[in-house]
Amino acid sequence: MDRKRSSELFEQAQKLIPGGVNSPARAWNSVGGVPIFFARGQGSHAWDSDGNSYIDYVCSWGPLILGHARPEVIKAAQDAAALGTSFGAPTELEVRMARLVVDAVPSIEMVRFVNSGTEATMSALRLARAYTGRNRIIKFDGGYHGHDDALLVKAGSGVAAQGIATSAGVHPDYAAATMVADFNSVESVKRLLEAHRDEVAAIIVEPVAGNMGVVPPAPGFLEGLRELATAHGALLIFDEVISGFRVAYGGAQSVYGVKPDITCLGKIVGGGFPVGAYGASEEIMRTVAPLGPMYQAGTLSGNPVAMAAGITTLELLKEPGVYEGIADTTERLVSGLRSLFAQAEAPAQINSVCGAFTVFFNARPVTDMATASASDMDAFARFFHAMTERGVYPPPSQFEAWFVSAAHTADDVEQTLAAARDALTS
Repeated sequence: MDRKRSSELFEQAQKLIPGGVNSPARAWNSVGGVPIFFARGQGSHAWDSDGNSYIDYVCSWGPLILGHARPEVIKAAQDAAALGTSFGAPTELEVRMARLVVDAVPSIEMVRFVNSGTEATMSALRLARAYTGRNRIIKFDGGYHGHDDALLVKAGSGVAAQGIATSAGVHPDYAAATMVADFNSVESVKRLLEAHRDEVAAIIVEPVAGNMGVVPPAPGFLEGLRELATAHGALLIFDEVISGFRVAYGGAQSVYGVKPDITCLGKIVGGGFPVGAYGASEEIMRTVAPLGPMYQAGTLSGNPVAMAAGITTLELLKEPGVYEGIADTTERLVSGLRSLFAQAEAPAQINSVCGAFTVFFNARPVTDMATASASDMDAFARFFHAMTERGVYPPPSQFEAWFVSAAHTADDVEQTLAAARDALTS
């Protein structure tokens, strides 16, 4: 493909923006080459600045579960913007959106909207500390929960792709208060809780890991975390920024039947606009200002354009058959890829849930960050470039999820499998 314009734009961007990108995962550091600059999207496809078309499995890293530029979502955002893009005051749209979230997510009785997933997790940790009067946090190796200082310790996803174990500029006291356990290991959490009795405010986890690649919870893992948190007086936080409204309408907690104390949301609830949210029981949320002493605020929180897009997205997701269709498309694509890799005798593990999967270039099952890190990064990079040259755009990192939308069709699946067959042959 001719990507002359992307190359020109990247050259200009590098002189103006650190690394030429506004989020490190976009820089293609782990796969090499010049990142694609995109110009427009429609349904399951996106077009770059040179006019090349791709079947898009990044989907803005998850929010576009209905595909690009879904007409109803665009109209809702346009109608809201025409009435005013921001007020810094309450609107009816915030109330409607809150009702949808409270009705959908089992653990949420009250919700506060913010502007990003990072802001949601940051606020959830502050809330946990305020509610419990404790300071320590337990997270999991490879769990990326945004770029809050307390959470940039053994974070996965973009940080892993950059080869950075943690981030410069993080105050050592923050890092010291954050303890790291192994995903899918209840025993590793138990050891930390017993070694620091009455000190742990919260355990934060993605119920379905998405930032070391997709890694589902092992049987009993989430149930074990729930039991341990309750026994030790700590709060259990589910980071459902990725899994919320993707693996099911009520999120992963509705699938696995485990209720956290606090839930963080983002991505899909904004319908493609910047948004985040955190929610819990009424008792816990009464700790949040102006009801309680835990302060958190935001000028653009509950932005009416984002609320309108999110409301429309969630209402469309409630229609019969939407999740069944996404699950079916995901399964057909994953099954086809597994068959192709087997035929090519190429070692690969494909972990999947409804609407998301990861192709790990790894001979061993991937159950945590240690096994994910054993993947062949060079093989993934070659596969990535071979796929983009054939009009398929997967995420440019071994440690990210491929996202399937309601807009992806049977033809998209067949074209993707044909591209993969050709890529593996080459």
